[in-house]
Amino acid sequence: MNENPVTHVAELPARAAGFAAWPEWAAPSVVSAFAGSGVETPWKHQVEAASLAHEGSHVVVSTGTASGKSLAYQLPVLSSLATGSAATALYLSPTKALGADQLRSVSSLDVPAVRAASYDGDTPMTERDWVRAHANWVFTNPDMLHRGILSSHSRWTRFFKNLAYVVVDECHSYRGVFGSHVALLLRRLRRVAAHYGASPVFVLASATTASPAEFASRLTGLPCAAVTEDASPRGARTVALWEPPLLDELTGENGAPVRRSAGVETARILTDLVVEGARSLAFVRSRRGAELTALGARRLLSEVDPALAETVAAYRSGFLPEERRALEAALLSGRLLGVATTNALELGVDIAGLDAVVLAGYPGTLASFWQQAGRAGRAGDEALVVFVARDDPLDTYLVHHPAALLERPVETAVLDPTNPYVLGPQLACAVAELPLTEPELETFGGPAARAVLADLAEEKLLRRRSSGWYWTARERPHAEVGIRGSGGDQIAVVEADSGRMLGTVDPGSACYAVHPGAVYLHQGSSYVVDELDLETGLALVHAEDPDWHTSPREVVDISVLSTQEQCSHGGVTVCLGEVAVTSQVVGYLRRRPSGEVLDHTPLDLPEQSLHTRAVWYTVTSDLLGPAHRVGTGGVLGAARARAVAPAGTEGTRVETGAVEPAGTEGTPGDAATATVAPAGTGGTLGAARAGAVAQAGTGGVEPSGTESAPGDAATATVAPAGTGGTRVGAESVESVGTGGALGEAAPAAVVSVGTGGARVGAEGGAPVGTGGAGRAPGGAGLVPARVPGALHAAEHAAIGLLPLFATCDRWDIGGVSTAWHEDTGEATVFVHDGHPGGAGFADRGYAAIVPWLAATREAIVSCECPTGCPSCVQSPKCGNGNEPLDKAGAVAVLDTVFGALRQHGEQCGHGGA
Repeated sequence: MNENPVTHVAELPARAAGFAAWPEWAAPSVVSAFAGSGVETPWKHQVEAASLAHEGSHVVVSTGTASGKSLAYQLPVLSSLATGSAATALYLSPTKALGADQLRSVSSLDVPAVRAASYDGDTPMTERDWVRAHANWVFTNPDMLHRGILSSHSRWTRFFKNLAYVVVDECHSYRGVFGSHVALLLRRLRRVAAHYGASPVFVLASATTASPAEFASRLTGLPCAAVTEDASPRGARTVALWEPPLLDELTGENGAPVRRSAGVETARILTDLVVEGARSLAFVRSRRGAELTALGARRLLSEVDPALAETVAAYRSGFLPEERRALEAALLSGRLLGVATTNALELGVDIAGLDAVVLAGYPGTLASFWQQAGRAGRAGDEALVVFVARDDPLDTYLVHHPAALLERPVETAVLDPTNPYVLGPQLACAVAELPLTEPELETFGGPAARAVLADLAEEKLLRRRSSGWYWTARERPHAEVGIRGSGGDQIAVVEADSGRMLGTVDPGSACYAVHPGAVYLHQGSSYVVDELDLETGLALVHAEDPDWHTSPREVVDISVLSTQEQCSHGGVTVCLGEVAVTSQVVGYLRRRPSGEVLDHTPLDLPEQSLHTRAVWYTVTSDLLGPAHRVGTGGVLGAARARAVAPAGTEGTRVETGAVEPAGTEGTPGDAATATVAPAGTGGTLGAARAGAVAQAGTGGVEPSGTESAPGDAATATVAPAGTGGTRVGAESVESVGTGGALGEAAPAAVVSVGTGGARVGAEGGAPVGTGGAGRAPGGAGLVPARVPGALHAAEHAAIGLLPLFATCDRWDIGGVSTAWHEDTGEATVFVHDGHPGGAGFADRGYAAIVPWLAATREAIVSCECPTGCPSCVQSPKCGNGNEPLDKAGAVAVLDTVFGALRQHGEQCGHGGA
């Protein structure tokens, strides 16, 4: 158990402000209004962005949290509206809370002639007519723009005819499938505006992001200038990385060690901060987690001072508008000292003067991390940020490699407007709004749009005429298109006793999310699913608040439809292409919040099919181990079991002749599993805790420069550049010859190529991954029985680390691994997008294969568990019950892949040089 959970502390320096004069074109009434609100002089980046917009250039301002991006678009918009002209403006935000906050900000300026109003799901029906007839700045969100404005644009003629500006706030949040929908939604908006004679200027605001101009152009379909030099002042911040300790009294799946949960740890930290009088926010990944964290803190505070318990609350989406406003006001006024929140408070809501922020788990992207961290010290004061790692490979990697979190540039947001599963419904809406002409196709993707239109015409939804495409179906398509998912008929979740509809679930995830027995959360309340009827689109639930949650188990098969890119690297082949994933939920586990597994319940549900994109790599049998022969009737046998993993989740295909399927007696992959000793005890090479010197014979790796003890036959040697060795430093890893992609720390030890990166403990004696049989040069040396578990563990860890390189969440992607795949003819590890048609995540994985797999390998060897746990190779969504898993074998496989990439990968950019 860790005595000190703090793995790293960083001091981020303060930054002075850079001011600029108000531009001459700014309306005097607007300048006076800003001065009256406390803004005497703007910052340089605000004036630069505002001036570009005023001159008619589309612009994205990409600066840090609390850098005053709002003024950059408020200044040109308000100056235009204040002249008394008929000009109008549209403001889009990804959340209602942010839109309401920005409306309050504009209304408080009280600029004459400005009639700002919201038009979203909270707007009373009685007010909507007034907004359409009179408002000149409308605040809404993409959902309402799609369903309530563009679908009935003829009722908005006045507004569209005079549309001068479109503001897209927090645009970095538009990524993946949602971002792809919004990109096409903005193209539809431009069409409708052009129909009424308007050509609005787009002003986008984003957290710091990579290539903001390129991303903004891809989102809007227009050339955009970028303003990135942040001239706002910033107080000094202390960032602490925190790893919860392992619990001796509890074990998880298959007896794996379990850490204290990030939510419990966050509640304890939040309690301490409130006791000290620090105004604090705690960001938690789920609604239920936010509620539980707030309850935990309140319970702990009541033992100290009952009055303090009343200063802590939860904030999340799902609250009524008046409840959200009351909580925001209480936090602003200081009546609340601590708030546990989902990312509902991440975006834009102006909460000044916070002393501390606690992040319970990595929020999925560096952009979100810095956005949440930036909530602390918004008034320029010093602040504290604590990042608490969840039991997850990516979180574990980050707390032991601070440079990957604190020094790396933020990711490029990923979206794909040409995804046919997104393009189809969006084009249907566009044609229903206005007939689509041939010249407009280029805006929607050219050839991809033409192919989708042909399919829609074949379905008799629209008709092609000489002048373009026309909508012919009786019903308009907007209500059936969900822009935050892949669309389609939703599954209604209904409380059986009352008949009350609680919400909807995407049909693609219904078997996974609302299978019989599943725990369904809605607005802080728990329900258990009694029945799922996919034909009628109905899931019946009853109210229950169990002290456990559910984890589905599925079987999965994957087939390659087409290979679009492929590079061979001396026995290792890396591919990108289209795949079909077929899955079936076969049961579920009940788990306590601690991770303890209560039981497994079988289910019988239909198969689901997903066509998407994947990145995969194959490894020849010779590289895996000299004894490895597949399909010859030997140890592994030719018979192939179905893959055991969810579509959009993780699993392995188990060879029937080698490893017993999950659920049979005996431990899968048990035959030759090597044990990796805990980090810091001389077990794994490259443990993030530097300074441990291995004893001779214990299986450790001695630091470079020390002398080998007598009899230490397996001491690691220094790997020559280009042999696939990995340099391991105190807090970062750098693949030899990669140019420092993952850090430049001086190496603590260097392992020879092919040794698997670690040496087993006293019982083993052989290098990790040899299974006692030795290995060929550059090979993994795995005996056949260990191959499925090694590939499975490598796949799990790779899925956990991909969010470091693509703007995705672990739940946006899935994977399958198999010791032999019929389409590749070799051992294969797939990682695929979890959305129909893909969302760009697999493409990012292919492009970043070397640093991605380097981080994957280091996450495994850095974990202090002996044979695998949720912090390294176990997955919370594994369809195979996290069996078989071979932690040491995964390191051997990854070292082998690296050796091949380094020696043979230069021709297609995968060598890492």
